[in-house]
Amino acid sequence: MTERPLPSPSPLTAGFWEAARHHQLVVQRCNACGRFRHYPQHLCPYCLDGGWTWTPVRGTGSVHSYAVTHRAFHPAWTDRVPYAVVTVTLDEGVRMVSDLDPGDTARVAVGSPVEVYFEEVAGTGFTLPRFRLVEPVPLPGDD
Repeated sequence: MTERPLPSPSPLTAGFWEAARHHQLVVQRCNACGRFRHYPQHLCPYCLDGGWTWTPVRGTGSVHSYAVTHRAFHPAWTDRVPYAVVTVTLDEGVRMVSDLDPGDTARVAVGSPVEVYFEEVAGTGFTLPRFRLVEPVPLPGDD
């Protein structure tokens, strides 16, 4: 099997990958206006300030959009098709793109609640944040 390509951390993204290694999901938060942002950027797209802090987020949210892929774009994914690529809107308002847990491909829908989990890639030192569907908690009186 071909190995999965891994990210190449840069000085800008190293904090994200270091937090993931410790099973923590973080995003940048602007020191000036307090807005969250993802993908990492040098300047805040809202106020253009250059100060930011890696800030832990809950890792819960919902599927904003998705596509089910039936053809591997890379040999490492050949044994994974079909798989779902999702854009997740985190509860904090930022969006992340990820592949969905394979067991959830057939059940994914826009609006589905999700949570982050962390996959350690054996022998690489990398931990990847990924998402899986979670069952909504029924409210009292829902039948």
